[in-house]
Amino acid sequence: MTKIAVLGAGSWGTALANTMAKNENQVMIWSHKEAQAQEINAQHENPHYLPGARLDNALQATNNMEEAVQGASIVLIVVPTKAIRTVSKQLAETLAKSKQRVILAHAAKGLEQKTHLRISQMIAEEIPDQFYSGLAVISGPSHAEDVVKGDLTAISIGSNDESAAKALQGALANEHFRPYTNSDLIGSELGGALKNIIAIGSGMLIGKGYGANAQAALLTRGLVEIRRVGRALGAKPETFLGLAGIGDLIVTGMSPNSRNYRAGVSLASGKPLAQVEEEMGMVIEGVNTIKAVVDFEKKYGLDLPITRALYQVIYEGKSIDEGIEELMTRPLKAED
Repeated sequence: MTKIAVLGAGSWGTALANTMAKNENQVMIWSHKEAQAQEINAQHENPHYLPGARLDNALQATNNMEEAVQGASIVLIVVPTKAIRTVSKQLAETLAKSKQRVILAHAAKGLEQKTHLRISQMIAEEIPDQFYSGLAVISGPSHAEDVVKGDLTAISIGSNDESAAKALQGALANEHFRPYTNSDLIGSELGGALKNIIAIGSGMLIGKGYGANAQAALLTRGLVEIRRVGRALGAKPETFLGLAGIGDLIVTGMSPNSRNYRAGVSLASGKPLAQVEEEMGMVIEGVNTIKAVVDFEKKYGLDLPITRALYQVIYEGKSIDEGIEELMTRPLKAED
């Protein structure tokens, strides 16, 4: 039996913790809210994030990070990008106090706003490498709402450390949940972050009344832009043709379970961004990630017309209709 700590009791953290608990691992999920931890322990539910979902009886929760991490061989961080540094600092202090060395993983999908760093880079800056033997990322097409119901799911675990990836793979795998491994940490993280931008655009198209043709065109050409950014930042191009790339893009860009997709639909209805974010009640990672990618476009001399158009709509007041028209009437070219 593997002892695992999951830091973050949102929808995705809870779904992953529940999956590993069902696999007869000893799993404790950490929440910064005492009431939420008590609710999971007493009622075996997390109604705010996963309403109606029954959690495994063996899954335990706490608001004490030391209690969650004590004796764990794997620590999985699943919090929004903006909370990564705070949680990582607290984890570093906890590991130093207990003198533990763990396998470290995360399942966040974003980039830091000011530095544009990937999640693993942020974690590595906050947690000395003496406290972990490997660093991995969970990515791929996986809505928490479906995973917790036992829907068939395949994901990818990216890591430069094969043993870390395989340890996490073993903890997650069952007849409903199939994890693959890959050696491209950079590509896995970028695929998970950048697809959120394209998903917002996909939601906008549907919200404006366009159909499957438009949606398929956007997702396909959006993947081209994701690969361009990936190449510039050192990712392996083939990663974006797998679960961490096109797989995650499809599910995020086409499902109402995706908060980025839903945000796009809401923006298309005329709601201002602040109202959309307030109504969502959860972080819309693509809204912040788009700022970083526009900076990448300038820094590396990339051509990212879809991303640029979405930035102009969200932050510069351009209408969605105008953005669509400009994209469709650009100079003609060969497909790349």
